[in-house]
Amino acid sequence: MISVFFTLIGAGGATIFKIKLGDGGTSSKKKEVNSSPPTVPTQKPPEVTPKPESPPPIKTNIPALTEDSFSFKTVRVNERGEVIKRESKATSMWIEDLVEGIKLEMVYIPAGTFIMGSPGDEKGRQRNEEPRREVTIQPFLMGRYTVTQAQWRYVSTLPRVQIDLASDPSYFKGDLRPVERISWYEAREFCARLSKATNREYRLPSESEWEYACRAGTTTPFYFGETITTELANYYDGSVVYGREPKGIYREKTTEVGTFPPNAYGLFDMHGNIWEWCADHFHENYRRALGNESAWLSSDENARRVVRGGSWFNFPQYCRSANRTPLPPDNRGVSDERDSSNVGFRIVCVPKEIIFP
Repeated sequence: MISVFFTLIGAGGATIFKIKLGDGGTSSKKKEVNSSPPTVPTQKPPEVTPKPESPPPIKTNIPALTEDSFSFKTVRVNERGEVIKRESKATSMWIEDLVEGIKLEMVYIPAGTFIMGSPGDEKGRQRNEEPRREVTIQPFLMGRYTVTQAQWRYVSTLPRVQIDLASDPSYFKGDLRPVERISWYEAREFCARLSKATNREYRLPSESEWEYACRAGTTTPFYFGETITTELANYYDGSVVYGREPKGIYREKTTEVGTFPPNAYGLFDMHGNIWEWCADHFHENYRRALGNESAWLSSDENARRVVRGGSWFNFPQYCRSANRTPLPPDNRGVSDERDSSNVGFRIVCVPKEIIFP
């Protein structure tokens, strides 16, 4: 049985399912014909063209998503990085069992409306984060974590849809570390293979879905509050601060998913660790942008796409909720140095069998 894991760039800038197929055939019995000659032979019966046999039906055994819940604690800090609030929360999640020991955990993201983009006085903001606008989002499921190397390795063995996938592309090894060195095309192929195996639509999040999920109701630069610290996220060079927080540590590598506190929706690592691909093409600003959760696409399929969230090798301002950075879709963030091993993704799903509130 197919039994993915969830619970889905130089310095200072962006370098950046068991489908059981039964034999299930139709059986046909030959009609018995009396071999004795007829008593009154008349005329030869007309020939009847036999009907073609129907193809054998495909029997599938696709497991339903398993609903569960989990509890977690969130943290809020002030501009000095001091914890001013801790809160216990619980939320629903749905689990996709891939294979024994490997599963995808997807968190329920409720419908809502938010202001997308950054205010003019937000430190580290960029012009491509404006104008701010109201966006309405429909409910969906999102990976509790970014896709891990164990999840990637399993899905890479599923039948190819469009392109081949390397089974172990990451520089920093570990089943629970995020998979990195992934292009947009490869992330899309992962989603396509998973969708085909599970008969559910998995895809990359749109930019608006990503930011809405990241903010989780907050309006501050980070879902933690006014600033960020290396006790809350994995980003570049703890000697560089965003607000008035103390200097921190530089880990110089990715960390296992779920290492740091989640946001109010129960999503982990939305700030730092690895950049996350979105479905959208990159646009220089939000003029004429959509007001819903759909991906904003251009006519050029191969135009640059968007990555979000920053990484272990980016300064804190690039890890803000509003930050958006363009990358060519074939870019894996790969160079001869480990320093570019920082591009991955998380997935979303809107299963037909689930009726959201």
